[in-house]
Amino acid sequence: MIVLAGADIVLPDRVLPRGSVVIEGARIAAIEPRVVDAPAGATRVDLESCLVVPGFIDVHVHGVAGHDVLEGDDGVDEVAARLPQYGVTAFCPTSIACHPTALKSMLRAVDRRGHRQPRPSARVLPAHLESNFISPEYHGAQPLECLRTPVTRSVLRQSEPDSAFSAREILDTIAKHRTSVGIVTLAPEIEGGLELARALVNAGHIVSIGHSGASYEEAREAIDAGVRHATHLFNRMSPMSHRAPGVAGAVLQSEQVVAELICDGFHVHPALMQVAIRAKGVDGIMAITDGTAGSGLPVGSRTRLGGHPIVVTARSAELEDGTLAGSVLTMDAAFRTLMVQIGLTVVEAARLCATSPARQLGLKETGRIEVGATADLVVLDGRFRVAQTYLAGQLWRNPADGPLV
Repeated sequence: MIVLAGADIVLPDRVLPRGSVVIEGARIAAIEPRVVDAPAGATRVDLESCLVVPGFIDVHVHGVAGHDVLEGDDGVDEVAARLPQYGVTAFCPTSIACHPTALKSMLRAVDRRGHRQPRPSARVLPAHLESNFISPEYHGAQPLECLRTPVTRSVLRQSEPDSAFSAREILDTIAKHRTSVGIVTLAPEIEGGLELARALVNAGHIVSIGHSGASYEEAREAIDAGVRHATHLFNRMSPMSHRAPGVAGAVLQSEQVVAELICDGFHVHPALMQVAIRAKGVDGIMAITDGTAGSGLPVGSRTRLGGHPIVVTARSAELEDGTLAGSVLTMDAAFRTLMVQIGLTVVEAARLCATSPARQLGLKETGRIEVGATADLVVLDGRFRVAQTYLAGQLWRNPADGPLV
């Protein structure tokens, strides 16, 4: 038993001042409105002037601290081992458009982690595929040579060296690893895109609209077909104007779609972040990082995104030609952005960083602090920086501190 005593506890609807959270095994056993003593044999952790929030869930993260989920058999494990430093207790390993071999390797790693949790590390959730089926005009840092249309006879860039693999190989890989694929981002306006969206929805995946040049009408048709997720709202999608609302307008209008928002104040201007949160409410927005292997590295560091060189800048990650390539954001920094720049309450910020993503993914036992829930918890200090992370009741220890058992 562990007793976290004296902190302000962020509950789903309010803050409980100077309370206590009692952890037994992997679960929250009690929440007390006072500082309680630990019974014999239990451990008491005094957390005066701290905040306890539900563990952050990042549904869109490519890597951290020099590690990328698409690089090698150990990429997913290495990322999982380091994300708790930033308060992340569960995450969706996120691919970019890639060769089937790389995709298979990542999904096999997700398969393995679904059957074992070898050490205290962030829970590996079914993957998010920023897939091969996106718009060439809105590809961003996604490699053009890996883009395909779902129509198996059609390849967007036949002249590229990777055109030797087909759309069918990607679709077969998804089908083979069905339970390890949670979210699939696609552009519904490409040839066969809408039909693919319907097929993926019917197969049980969350389909996300993103990297898309769809018109407002095309986006609405995709939502009618079952699209319920939007990949990094405003970024790499047809913009909103007063006569052409585009994908962004359709997403903001729809109560059915939950939208990702890169909460660094750079990818989306803080004023527009406020507009999006007011339009959709805190339950209609998920804070994400779109973090890369550059997250947590010094400015000027060079690393890779899905095998492609990137450089860390003061505000983002970039390809060598200056194209934005994901971010260097971490979830604790996203929480601070929501609090300090956007002006949300701690309850609202916790909903965006934990509760909304948990609900979107159908996670019943995480994303909130309540009796019976999994004890995935983050302790923040007075500056909203991570002091401790608990993963199913186990205190996480940084791999940099020594060998992990």
